[in-house]
Amino acid sequence: MPWEERDPPKTIYDFLSSARDAHAQRPALSFQIFSDPGSKAETLTWSDLHGRATQAANLFRKLGVEKGDTVAYLMPNTVETAVALLGGSIAGIVNPINPLLEPEQISAILRETKAEVLVTLKAFPKTDVAQKVAEAVKYAPNVKYVLEVDLNRYLSPPKSWIVPLVRPKNPVEHKADVLNFNAECAKMPSDRLTFEDTKEDRIAAYFHTGGTTGMPKVAQHRASGMIYNGWLGGRLLFDETDVLICPLPLFHVFAAYPILMSCIASGAHVVFPTPAGYRGDGVFDNFWKLIEQWGVTFMITVPTALSALMQRPVNADVSTLRTAISGSAPLPIELYNRFEKATGVQIAEGYGLTEATCLVSCNPVDGLKKVGSVGVPLPYTDVRILKVGADGEVSKQCAVDEIGEICVANPGVYDGNTYHDPDKNNGLFAELRFLRTGDLGRIDEDGYLWITGRAKDLIIRGGHNIDPAEIEEALAGHPSVAMCGAIGQPDAFAGELPCAYVELVKDAEVTMDELMEHARAHIHERAAIPKHIEAVDELPKTAVGKILKNELRKLAIQRVYNAALAEAGLNVEVVQVYEHQKKGLVAQLVKTGDVDEDALGHKMGEFTRPWEWAA
Repeated sequence: MPWEERDPPKTIYDFLSSARDAHAQRPALSFQIFSDPGSKAETLTWSDLHGRATQAANLFRKLGVEKGDTVAYLMPNTVETAVALLGGSIAGIVNPINPLLEPEQISAILRETKAEVLVTLKAFPKTDVAQKVAEAVKYAPNVKYVLEVDLNRYLSPPKSWIVPLVRPKNPVEHKADVLNFNAECAKMPSDRLTFEDTKEDRIAAYFHTGGTTGMPKVAQHRASGMIYNGWLGGRLLFDETDVLICPLPLFHVFAAYPILMSCIASGAHVVFPTPAGYRGDGVFDNFWKLIEQWGVTFMITVPTALSALMQRPVNADVSTLRTAISGSAPLPIELYNRFEKATGVQIAEGYGLTEATCLVSCNPVDGLKKVGSVGVPLPYTDVRILKVGADGEVSKQCAVDEIGEICVANPGVYDGNTYHDPDKNNGLFAELRFLRTGDLGRIDEDGYLWITGRAKDLIIRGGHNIDPAEIEEALAGHPSVAMCGAIGQPDAFAGELPCAYVELVKDAEVTMDELMEHARAHIHERAAIPKHIEAVDELPKTAVGKILKNELRKLAIQRVYNAALAEAGLNVEVVQVYEHQKKGLVAQLVKTGDVDEDALGHKMGEFTRPWEWAA
C-alpha cells in the first residue's frame, strides 16, 4: 500500500507514546560509563524514557523553544543524550553536534541553526567538551541557555568523591545562562506535555554532515522521515525481544535513526557502552563479554571497528548474536569472511546518508547477501542510476549494470529542501524529486545496489568525511607547491586515508618531509593530515586545467597494493589500474614467482577495490 495509507504516527511524541503504551515496563535503553562487564549501568524502561523525554520537552518549551526553534546538544553517548534528542524533537528542532569538531565549527553550526538552548557536559576529567562549548558559545550569541550534564552521577565511590577535587576549571566566557539539565528536567511534569503537540509533519531535526574537517552542511529532517527510518527497523529487523549494542555516537544519523527510532518502533532494547562508544577505554577488549552480559542479538558496527575486533579473540559466549549490521564505509570481503568464521554470524551491509535521513538500502538479514554490494533498496525507497548534468537535468536512466550517479527518493528525502542553507540545494535534485547522492554505482539484474566510486571528491576515513580542499589549500600555501590534488588512498583498516600529490614550482627544492611538516602545521584536524605526500612532474589535468582525481587514485591504489603485497611476501605486483565499466577502478596483477593463492585472496580481501589477473 502507499506509505501514507499505513497511517504512521504524525509526531515524535505520538511515536514514543506508542512504544510506552505497548512495552511500558520492558527495558528501552541502557548506558554504562565503563566497558567492564558487570560494571554499573543505568537502564530506562519505555515508561521511564517516555517520562524523561516528556520532562525535557516541557523544559525546552519553558525556556522559550517553540516548534520552529532549535535545541542543540553537544554530547557523548549518555542516557541524557537520547533524552535530549527525543525531547528536542518533540518541543522544537533538535540539532546534534559532533563533540570532535573544533569550537569554530561548533559555533558556525549553532549560528546557522539559531540554536537557543544547548545541552552539553559539565567540565569533567579527560574530556574537553565543556571547554569547547565555552569557546563556541562566546561566538554564538543566539544561545540563551547552556544545560549541563554531570557525568559524575554515573560513578560510584570512591571515584565519585575524587571528581570534584580534580574537575577542570571551565572559564565561562559567554553570556548564556548555565543550568543543571537533570535538576531542571526534574521540576517538569513527566505524565503530559504542557503544550499542544500539533499533529503536523514538520522539520524536527538538523543533522550536520559527518566529518571532522571543513565547515559541515546542515541537513533538515522531517518527523515523517525519522519515523520512516524507525518503521523500517521495526518492520524488517527487530522486535521487542531483541537487544542491540550500539557503540556509535548519537550525534550521527546511524545511531539516532536506524537504531534508536527502530527501537521505538519495535520495543527492542538498545545498549550504549561508554560515552565514547567504540572509542571508549576497553570497549574492544571487552566487547564479546558485553554481548554475553546483555544477551545481544544485533550488533551495530562499521568496518574500522570490525577490523579492530577481529584482532581480538572471541572470548565469551556470543550465541545470542544473530546479525551484525555494518554501514558508513565499504566492507572488505576479507573482513566479512573473518567475522563469519569467528562468530558464525553474517554481516548485513547497508547504505544510507545524512541527506536522506539515513536509510536507503540493505542486504537482507535473512536472505541472499551479496558481499560488496549495499543490498536492495528498502520499502518505499526508489533508487535510480542516472546520468545527470550539473543543473540536475537528467540525460538518461542507466541500464542494468551501467554506472551512473545514485539518486534516491523516499519518505526520508525532503524534496528540494535537503539543506538548511537554500543555496546548497541548487542542482541537488534530479527531476525535482531524486536526491543526488554524489556516489556512483550500478544496480545488477537482481536489483542489488553496488557503489563503484564517488562523483564528489570527499575522502571517507573510517566513516568520517574529509574535504580534500582543506588539504589542497594547506599544501598549496607552501611556496614550493604549484598545485595539489588530495584523494583517499586505500587502507585495510580505515577504508581510506588522505594522501596528496603535488606539482612543484619550477626549480623548487623541497623534501616530502618538509611538506609533511607544513601540512601538520596548517591542517587543524589530525584526521585530515595526509598519510602520504608525493611529488609528480605534472598533475594529470583536463583540457581546462581541472585535476583528474581518478588518475591520482590509480597511482595510489597501485602504490598501496604493491606495498601490502611486498610486506606480505607475496610474489605478485599490480601492473596497472584501469576503470571498468561495471566495477569502477580495478587493479590488474601479475605473478613474479610462485604464489600462495589463499594468502593472496586474504590479503587482497582486506581492501574494498576489485582486482583481477592481467591477461
